[in-house]
Amino acid sequence: MHHKIDLITSQPTQFIDITARIRSILSANPVKSGVCYIFVPHTTAAVTINENADPDVVSDITAFLKKNIDNAYDYRHLEGNSPAHIKASMLGSSAVVLIENGDLVLGTWQGVYFCEFDGPRSRNFLVKIFAGS
Repeated sequence: MHHKIDLITSQPTQFIDITARIRSILSANPVKSGVCYIFVPHTTAAVTINENADPDVVSDITAFLKKNIDNAYDYRHLEGNSPAHIKASMLGSSAVVLIENGDLVLGTWQGVYFCEFDGPRSRNFLVKIFAGS
């Protein structure tokens, strides 16, 4: 069974730290060791793991993506959101995090981010916990 977590984005491009939401699922789960799989079922959104201590890291990532994947290119996709599709493909639709002692195994400064590239929208992401030995 997987868990579906709904969220609403408020910006065209937005990184939302979802680490606490994932940890709340873990706290209600008996798995103490295993793997946590996070999946974003959208073609213009992604998930990534990166620093969550300094907000300038997210600002720098956002600025880099905007500069290097801009709207000036002659895209063929008629909906007009090709840059969002490209950014989502580059970052990816899934992440895997180990679980030990009932918690995510993340580095000191790491967090899990839902990445919106075509907002604002109603979105969701899925979390599946696998027990390990």
